[in-house]
Amino acid sequence: MSTVEKSLKLIRHKERPNALDYMTLIFPDFIELCGDRLSGDDASIVGGIASFHNAPVTVIGQVKGRTLEENIKYNFSMNKPEGYRKALRLMRQAEKFYRPIICFVDTVGAFPGVEAEEHGQHIAIANNLMFMMNLRVPIISVLIGDGGSGGALALCAANEIAALENAVLSVISPKAAANILWKDSSRDLEAAEMLKMTAVELKDMGIVDEVIPETNQGAHDNPSIVAENIRQYLIKAINKYKYMAGKKLVDLRNDKFRKIGEYTVRSENE
Repeated sequence: MSTVEKSLKLIRHKERPNALDYMTLIFPDFIELCGDRLSGDDASIVGGIASFHNAPVTVIGQVKGRTLEENIKYNFSMNKPEGYRKALRLMRQAEKFYRPIICFVDTVGAFPGVEAEEHGQHIAIANNLMFMMNLRVPIISVLIGDGGSGGALALCAANEIAALENAVLSVISPKAAANILWKDSSRDLEAAEMLKMTAVELKDMGIVDEVIPETNQGAHDNPSIVAENIRQYLIKAINKYKYMAGKKLVDLRNDKFRKIGEYTVRSENE
């Protein structure tokens, strides 16, 4: 079994911990704050405030369900514009009170329904990306499972991005990519290899800053150990940035994303 095949299998294990599990284990005093202050609330994105090593933080997570009832409640981990607006509201509140922001990323992608487009899905995601790049507080994002397309990127404009060992991040799902490239969704594993979406590959490309180990059988085997691994990473990451000036944080964040990818510049004579 290839690395990407193993990762895709494990992140879809029915017992894999979701964002709420990690938030409960790492932030036992978490207080949820709901609503986008415009049109409603999206249960698939949970956010609020908590303390972390005696300091306040803002925590935001994309939630996957396990049962049919949970999947319906969390819209099969497909976030709506209300959820992205709620996340941005909490981030701007965090900036006001200078609280570090911690995001748990786990979505197959933003909800593509007509209702979401009518409610401004594209604008909500774009606003998250634009404002996050300029927030003057530390932002740490942790990929814990699926990182699907713009739905995941909307919570990834961070100073640091970490990924659990079996988490993935890609611009498109393997099945959708296979369908576009070859009109054959059964070639999804071949597409997954081409997408270079595993945690190690993402780190090699400079997209992910650190890979957080899971247990041998995957995060579902012992969630407490994986949560402790995340907690230790967060201690290190927050200590790295917590005394930096706001402008320095923004500059570092912008520099990080400018370095991702390769491009060439043509001269006027070419």
